[in-house]
Amino acid sequence: MTGNRGKRLNRYVEDYVVFDLETTGVRPKLDRIIEISALKVRGHQVTDQYTTLVNPEMRIPRSATAVNGITDEMVKDAPEMEEAVRGFLNFVENDILVGHNIHTFDMNFICDAAMETSGADIGNDYIDTLYLARKCLPQLSHYRLLDVSEYFRIDTAGAHRALNDCIMNQKCYEELGKILVQLQQNQPEILCPRCGGEMIKRRGKYGEFYGCSNYPGCRGTRKI
Repeated sequence: MTGNRGKRLNRYVEDYVVFDLETTGVRPKLDRIIEISALKVRGHQVTDQYTTLVNPEMRIPRSATAVNGITDEMVKDAPEMEEAVRGFLNFVENDILVGHNIHTFDMNFICDAAMETSGADIGNDYIDTLYLARKCLPQLSHYRLLDVSEYFRIDTAGAHRALNDCIMNQKCYEELGKILVQLQQNQPEILCPRCGGEMIKRRGKYGEFYGCSNYPGCRGTRKI
């Protein structure tokens, strides 16, 4: 871990940790994590896992239980946030993190939780399979984890529990990786000179240009 937030990458790697969170809502500053799961992957194979329910020290809204099935009774004896997050950070170490929609959701929750419990940010770089799916599967109309899993004919039983979502996501990432490698062989990736993230085409006031995919965190640009 480092003292700065990691950057989003758009690439395939063989060694990583895929993770998923279940929460009481969608607002990192107000809602709480109630489940953390992660799978350690080495050379395409899952080698270890970390999973725990988390006591949020608040009532779980019915709307959250309706999505993930997690109840107050299930978490009453679970570890509290500090212990659960510490276990997660010890598990992932310095690995690249992989997850679906983590750029706007899970990373915000887990980084806020790490800051709250230990005063440190999470410096791991990460890969969001939502962005990879949009790049690799432009023919899809929707890009939820369920949609991508169904496209690759991956079993979706138990969706919306963290460990099951990790299992689905790991298989999706491996399939997306095969497509991504082919795309990059045909069209080499253009990297941001500031942060090393992927540069993507954008349209501005004066025409098209390359802008960093990590915007607004990085504002690197390049002429086309």
